[in-house]
Amino acid sequence: MLERERDFTPVTASIVDRHVLARGSQEKVVDNITKKDKQEHPDLIVLTPTCTSSILQEDLQNFVNRASMSSDSDVILADVNHYRVNELQAADRTLEQVVRYYLEKAHRQEKLNLSLTDKPSANIIGIFTLGFHNQHDCRELKRLLQDLGIMINQIIPEGGFVENLHELPKAWFNLVPYREVGLMTALYLEKEFGMPYISTTPMGIVDIANCIRQIQKQVNIWSPILLGKKFDFEPYIDEQTRFISQAAWFSRSIDCQNLTGKKAVVFGDATHAASITKILACEMGIRVSCTGTYCKHDEEWFREQVQNFCDEILITDDHTEVGDMIARIEPSAIFGTQMERHIGKRLDIPCGVISSPVHIQNFPLGYRPFLGYEGTNQIADLVYNSFTLGMEDHLLEIFGGHDTKEVITKSLSTDTDLTWNSESQLELNKIPGFVRGKIKRNTEKFARQNNITKITVEVMYAAKEDLSA
Repeated sequence: MLERERDFTPVTASIVDRHVLARGSQEKVVDNITKKDKQEHPDLIVLTPTCTSSILQEDLQNFVNRASMSSDSDVILADVNHYRVNELQAADRTLEQVVRYYLEKAHRQEKLNLSLTDKPSANIIGIFTLGFHNQHDCRELKRLLQDLGIMINQIIPEGGFVENLHELPKAWFNLVPYREVGLMTALYLEKEFGMPYISTTPMGIVDIANCIRQIQKQVNIWSPILLGKKFDFEPYIDEQTRFISQAAWFSRSIDCQNLTGKKAVVFGDATHAASITKILACEMGIRVSCTGTYCKHDEEWFREQVQNFCDEILITDDHTEVGDMIARIEPSAIFGTQMERHIGKRLDIPCGVISSPVHIQNFPLGYRPFLGYEGTNQIADLVYNSFTLGMEDHLLEIFGGHDTKEVITKSLSTDTDLTWNSESQLELNKIPGFVRGKIKRNTEKFARQNNITKITVEVMYAAKEDLSA
């Protein structure tokens, strides 16, 4: 899935048939690298392992060494085992590897400049094309840092150039907004060059303030020496919280108070799922029945972040487990990926998308950051509009809205053995839409427990009595 942008990244394919596999793909791979080098004249060519190359145990480093001798471009091997890591871990490792390669190259060529910039500056690490709202978040981060009087030294990988990577150590600190991509690079820069990094995601009123205070702490290490002054960002935090962000005001409004006590489920990557969980619980008073992530490698950090803000935690990369959990809890709203959005559609539960994996509609043309103070407004809108409100649904009933259509059976199982007769469907249609889905699921649950395959009006009332008992 490509982002909506004017210049799409060109993609070419080279067919590897059984004859190539039988004699090894070395000549094919080396020839393709050399061909692309002459056609495109790139600065860098990255050879990535595949499942096939892993099975065949091909010596890809030898491929790279051979290709490097006949190419003007730099050629490196992405040191990634696809059987042991997911795509986010692979991206994180590859970015760190590219940065390491060019900094070591600059050191050998004696081009590495370790002197700090004259004014406070930062590297933003981890912004990439297919990241969830990354382009909008990047604009908001640049505006935030500019307001604080901090220059942008480098933004990588999106929008960066490999020939500029040797300038990375000149920044006063590194900002890593997402744990999924960029953290390994920040750790490497800290170890090799003593560069501090900030990994607190500036999402939500509380964590934005925490992030800015950490930035202030890092800047004030060098500013008294180089600039003869210290920075105080507390007035900026106060002004932005009270006048720019509407989230603090909205959380005290009657509209938001209508959501108090409603149940929500959160699931996504570690960064977004943890931040949204804290926003729902701390800033909006919404009960998070379950929060989870598919980033199993970051389980310890995730549990530490959310353990006091939800009823239960789910760490899994199996979408069926997530679906079963949602069906069991029956939340008022879901905040997750496109997978959870599809689950919500089948269960008649609204879902707001807050994390990758996503579809093309989650690359909006308008400005919709999740980070920074403008991001707090966008998140508040997303949360409020994701819940189905009782009066809204009742008005749709009165004026012939979408909920007057015939109800069809939805469940997580595609081989359902339950059928509703015409009388029971008519009776179900009379129930207000905001509780209809729950009543339908309870009736089907009762029917399965009692080995009933055809649901009638009598079965509906029996399920009601059983639930009330």
